[in-house]
Amino acid sequence: MSSLLTKSTTEARAAAPARRRHWVWAGVWLAADAVLVQLAFLLAYELRYSIQEVADEHWRPLDDFLSTRLLLALFIAAALAVKGAYRSGRATPFLDVAAGVAGGVTVGFALTIVAGVALRLPQDSRLVLVYAWALTVALLVAGRGLVRAGRAQLWRRGVGSERVVVVGAGAPARRLLQALAEQPHLGYQVVGFVDDTPGRDEWLIATQHRVVRAPRLGGCRDLGEVVRRHRVDEVIIALPSASHQQIMALVATCRARAVRFRLVPDLFELTFDQVQVEEVGGVPLLGLKASALSGGEALIKRAVDLALALVVLVVGAPLLGLIALAIKLDSPGPVLFRQVRVGKGGREFVCYKFRTMVADAEARLAEVRDRNEADGPLFKLRDDPRRTRVGRWLRRASLDEVAQVFNILRGEMSWVGPRPPVPAEVACYEEWHRQRLLVTPGVTGLWQVSGRSDLTFDEMVLLDLYYAEHWSLWLDLKILLRTIPAVLLARGAY
Repeated sequence: MSSLLTKSTTEARAAAPARRRHWVWAGVWLAADAVLVQLAFLLAYELRYSIQEVADEHWRPLDDFLSTRLLLALFIAAALAVKGAYRSGRATPFLDVAAGVAGGVTVGFALTIVAGVALRLPQDSRLVLVYAWALTVALLVAGRGLVRAGRAQLWRRGVGSERVVVVGAGAPARRLLQALAEQPHLGYQVVGFVDDTPGRDEWLIATQHRVVRAPRLGGCRDLGEVVRRHRVDEVIIALPSASHQQIMALVATCRARAVRFRLVPDLFELTFDQVQVEEVGGVPLLGLKASALSGGEALIKRAVDLALALVVLVVGAPLLGLIALAIKLDSPGPVLFRQVRVGKGGREFVCYKFRTMVADAEARLAEVRDRNEADGPLFKLRDDPRRTRVGRWLRRASLDEVAQVFNILRGEMSWVGPRPPVPAEVACYEEWHRQRLLVTPGVTGLWQVSGRSDLTFDEMVLLDLYYAEHWSLWLDLKILLRTIPAVLLARGAY
């Protein structure tokens, strides 16, 4: 009996700070909403009776609307509370927040009108109510938008963010780590992960802007000490459901340490952005969504690639001609460098670049291979002696890759996508590296705008896989725009 009481006391102690924060935050929102409702009504009154012309017999003093204003504040607050407007999560989309506010305000106005009729209050100007409704929705939504934006900026800087530890190293845990790392505006600071899998000291997590490292802080039995040492605010357990006993032990540890915890449901190792849920007669059915780069989306991407390639050929023709002339005058050999690369699905193709090295550079590779500065199957050398004078300039400006516009026209490459590897690199791939071959390679990509040659090979692959899973036209546009400063500043280019 005493152990049960101790357990209940510990859980209550863990939940008390969160409950206090929730009620304080809800109270602040209620007070702010009440003020904004009154402000909206005052603006509506001014719009109706001061800005617009009103006949004397229709003019009414503001005091006549006192009962209506008080009822509005009461009913709108109640409607918003019932709709959950004061307990929405950090990750709730803003459109959902705005829709909830609009619905709550509408219900509040409807209840006020009904109450006014039932209590036989003086009938208010309908136009004032219409104006007040629109202004109330606008002010409450704008207020929440400003608070979210300010809070997100503070969280991005680490101010007020919550320190989180993830338990597990499987696919759900890695997906969760990626989601938390790529959304700092949600206010979660990933401290690291704990897991019993040997030989894994850290995870490399790819986001749109960078690759971050999540260190392994210990085994599952070390969770209590990890929570104490790293001042953890929340633990997220992402272990397979088969690990039932271990999960219960971890939950007990969190309770003993008075730290909040949540569980990630095990959906057969599926990543949640690939799961599609449908309902048939009340029975939920789980399926896999099609790849983001398939069907109509692939056709749209291809159309954009072709349109942009034609523009580059027409507008950039004089520049292409000058580059070809400079290469020809600088050193003997062809203008274009042709090399076999591996594209989508493992199909080989001839990739074109403006030549930046001497004509027999491939034959002389053995002379410099032992000076390789890259890891994995890549070969990179900052001061490659095989490079020509014009070639150094072309590499720094990334103009040697403009010739790949011909590969884009032939459908072998895209403007945005993974870097096309040579067959020798692919032969050294680990199994998970081959997933990057599921997407058409590109002239630029997340790897280029996130460090280029300064990245490790695994970091490059992680960025490629992130792109393949999260492709959208908007993401392509952002990468293209970020390529411009990356090229101008020559970050990681050599």
